[in-house]
Amino acid sequence: MNPESLTAALKQEAFRLGFDLVGATAAVCPSGNGHFREWLELGYAGEMRYLADRADAYAHPSHVLDGVQSILMLAVNYRTVEPAQAAPGQGTVSRYGWGDDYHDVIRRQLHALADFHRELVPKAQVRGVIDTAPLLEREFAQQAGLGWIGKNTMLVNRRFGSWPFLAGLLTTEPLAYDEPIEKGHCGSCRMCLDACPTGALVEPYRLDARKCISYLTIELRESIPTDLRSPIGDQLFGCDLCQEACPWNGRTPMTDAESYRPKADSNPMELAQLFLLDEAAFRERFRGTPLWRGKRAGLLRNAAIVLGNRPHPPALPSLLRGLEDDEPIVRAACAWALKHYADQTAQRGLCDRMAVETNPTVRAELEA
Repeated sequence: MNPESLTAALKQEAFRLGFDLVGATAAVCPSGNGHFREWLELGYAGEMRYLADRADAYAHPSHVLDGVQSILMLAVNYRTVEPAQAAPGQGTVSRYGWGDDYHDVIRRQLHALADFHRELVPKAQVRGVIDTAPLLEREFAQQAGLGWIGKNTMLVNRRFGSWPFLAGLLTTEPLAYDEPIEKGHCGSCRMCLDACPTGALVEPYRLDARKCISYLTIELRESIPTDLRSPIGDQLFGCDLCQEACPWNGRTPMTDAESYRPKADSNPMELAQLFLLDEAAFRERFRGTPLWRGKRAGLLRNAAIVLGNRPHPPALPSLLRGLEDDEPIVRAACAWALKHYADQTAQRGLCDRMAVETNPTVRAELEA
């Protein structure tokens, strides 16, 4: 089968399977590999040590699939409904966290596309990946003509903005390659940079993950640095602020894919009830969703910080309960929240300040 026919057949099947964008590119050393190395050397990856541990593998897709010649880059739009405004006692969840885990959904599509490829070319070696393999997906998506890398470091497409998930199908077969996007379309706009409350976008096209709310609320397994807690605001899991600010994202279509629609109590999420979840209950509720990645301790830590930023009197018993949690980062976050809770609510006459301050754990935090 010649490259043109194979590529056309794969693209047609990809669209049938539910992918919204498809483009082909050569499997070569990505042009952004040097930038990635520099980013690691600056320490911007924070505690995501797995990136540095696999740094050499990002240099070429052959580390993902031996003998690879081509990559079919794919994108899936996950924009469903608009986010609801979180009320006191609620936390905002990033859009991608509302529904089923996109890894599971897209892997099924990738497996089906890989099987289709093998039917067309039985001798081909094929592998589908979605943001877990050492592959600079945004670089290859740009090379495949799917969009450009914006100032917020996300891939931006004229039609779908930065809302698509990216995936790749690596193959040992040659394909007919699409024209790369050589020029971005952000112009002089800096709305994404100005929207970031923690200053994580240190300059256009450069993200310090250590300050990024998505990193802080998902990837970081330790206590969140004190100076970054208040800027988190009501963000419970992930953050879409730089994407919400992007003009390209205001005109994107909505998907009707049920997998990405908000589950009950995800847009936004009630916080107090999270403190009632033990490990088994957490697994039962969040297995198969993106929030599973944050782990129970991380989610409760985040919930406490949101409640500290936005005091809600009915949530006081939950924070006090969190002071007795088995996880140190949960106890510390609840103590911090109660300290702020007392400071803020006493001024409004909403609670008895002494009931909070006389708790030994909170007192230790107040005296720190």
